[in-house]
Amino acid sequence: MLEGIIRESIGKSDAKKLKRDGYLIANIYAKGVENINAAFKQGDFIKAARAKEALTLDIKVGDKEMKVAIQEYQLHPVNGDIIHADLRVAVSGVVADYLVPVQTTGIPKGIKNKGVLIISKRRLKVRGAIENMPQNFTLDVSDLDREDSILVRNLEVPNDCKMMDRADVSVCGVIKAG
Repeated sequence: MLEGIIRESIGKSDAKKLKRDGYLIANIYAKGVENINAAFKQGDFIKAARAKEALTLDIKVGDKEMKVAIQEYQLHPVNGDIIHADLRVAVSGVVADYLVPVQTTGIPKGIKNKGVLIISKRRLKVRGAIENMPQNFTLDVSDLDREDSILVRNLEVPNDCKMMDRADVSVCGVIKAG
């Protein structure tokens, strides 16, 4: 479980002090839940985010324990460190938009024909309750030849969930190299 601290003041100077001490700033929110301004140790947050096996992450802020989904994060423009994260509380039964990761398996046959696999959407926006959300979209790309792609409309979405990205958007595809 990832543990964080509640920020009493949300001023710029306090945020700078926390960032200097190795913390990242986080906003925790959901429909019907009071917003929480928090801070997490940067290294602990990254370890917990990489180790999570589900779409949600267990956190403890102050005396509250909750499940959250990483909604958005901001990277430092120079060194690439995470400096800010938006976390959505996963309230069961409440319909919300979640970003579901995309993973690929296999090697496309188009690679042998001087093609390159391009993954254009790493996360897809899906609307639904957290209990109906898929953990990820795993796409088998081994049948893709050059100039082939997998579109959003080709993906299977669980019942009670709706894709929020346009149906004609390419998730991944093989293009001609060079």
